[in-house]
Amino acid sequence: MAVFEGTFTHASAFRFAFVIGRFNDLVTNKILAGCQDCLQRHGVNVDPHANQVDYAWVPGCFEIPMVARQLALTNRYDAVICLGAVIRGQTPHFDYVAGEATKGIAATALQTGVPIIFGILTVDTMQQALERAGIKSNKGWDYAMNALEMASLMHSLRQGGDRPALNSELGSGDLGQNAALPASFVAAEPSSFSS
Repeated sequence: MAVFEGTFTHASAFRFAFVIGRFNDLVTNKILAGCQDCLQRHGVNVDPHANQVDYAWVPGCFEIPMVARQLALTNRYDAVICLGAVIRGQTPHFDYVAGEATKGIAATALQTGVPIIFGILTVDTMQQALERAGIKSNKGWDYAMNALEMASLMHSLRQGGDRPALNSELGSGDLGQNAALPASFVAAEPSSFSS
């Protein structure tokens, strides 16, 4: 049996996209800075004018999954990092936004085969959000590490290692997003879900 794990080396070979919610930008800008710091320290050029990282800004967390899916479908990225902050208020709005963003991000990863990193803080207070965005620690670093590890892991799975049986099961080693995944991992086309 083989063991597949992601690594944090050779990160300069990967491409990343960020989808960032503008709402609560005091928090999301700090989380983004933590992500960028981590990626840069691992050899990734985070300059938006370079060709390794792209940035998409959306109004809030509810809009993140749709844009993340569009980016993932381009097959240009090894991982998409979704950043946002949903802070509980006195209405059920928090539950709807946090729940739908979570479901949408998970569905996007499953439908596209691209690692979609859930970097949305869901907290009760602004203080909790700020603590996670740099006062005590910066969760952005963790989200970037997740992206690096998952990009590396998916690359390893698509390459199939050096086991012939795995290569034939996963495909020829083509780096297309779904080309090398087992059939059970590849989601049906969206048109097949219509009634």
